[in-house]
Amino acid sequence: MSVTVEDVKTVATLARLEFSAAEEERLTGELNRILEYMEKLSELDTEHVEPTSHVVPINNAFRDDAAIQFPFRDDLLASAPQQQDGYFKVPRIIE
Repeated sequence: MSVTVEDVKTVATLARLEFSAAEEERLTGELNRILEYMEKLSELDTEHVEPTSHVVPINNAFRDDAAIQFPFRDDLLASAPQQQDGYFKVPRIIE
């Protein structure tokens, strides 16, 4: 599997990003090198490796899930160009 310049252009369009032709070429090369590395990793023999979910111990730090009022809400809304019913009002980007 390899990435083409057209693939980069398609993803850039979906992400609403703009790249020059030189940047598209550079990104295509970088993505292809990443995919080549992933293919090398898939060649590793992991048959005798015990599956793990984390290589270091991780403990969840739980807290009560409680809604609290943000103390500076009115100050934040006052700095917004537009607001409506206590929320930021932004231009529609999806039709």
